[in-house]
Amino acid sequence: MIDDGSTLGEVTRLAAHAVIRFERHLPVPPPVVWVALTDPDFLSKWWGEVTLDLRLGGQFDVCWFNATPSGDRLTMHGKVAALDPPHLLETTGDVHGILRWELSPESGGTMLVFTSTLELPEEFRSRTLAGWHFHLMALRHALAGGTADLVELPEWPAIHDRYEKRDG
Repeated sequence: MIDDGSTLGEVTRLAAHAVIRFERHLPVPPPVVWVALTDPDFLSKWWGEVTLDLRLGGQFDVCWFNATPSGDRLTMHGKVAALDPPHLLETTGDVHGILRWELSPESGGTMLVFTSTLELPEEFRSRTLAGWHFHLMALRHALAGGTADLVELPEWPAIHDRYEKRDG
């Protein structure tokens, strides 16, 4: 998998929180993207190990495969906060705040609008943007039948450099 040059994500401020936003055209219909967002086996191809109970208030936990700088695997403990299959999935979690996935049909596939609303210290801005950029790129790759290295994240440094140059 190589960096596809996708549009960089944006950050806006909303009171004490940041809102990260990405828009991606995916060349498959919304029901296929929905499976990629809600099936634990598919989620493990582009995001991490997921435990979920797909109902309002249900569990939505993600454990990333790559290790943090201290050698631990990060786990987000969350709940399903909004659900409208196959158009909307929103979770609340202890690591990334509110994650919102909005899917709408468009010519040739799906428009995905992804937002993360969270407390985001400035020193983590470029790392967080690059992380989501990488995972959305891995999602596109998985939808095309590919696999991504979710342990070593070889594309991540180049993606992070793009954010550092833009926001630096």
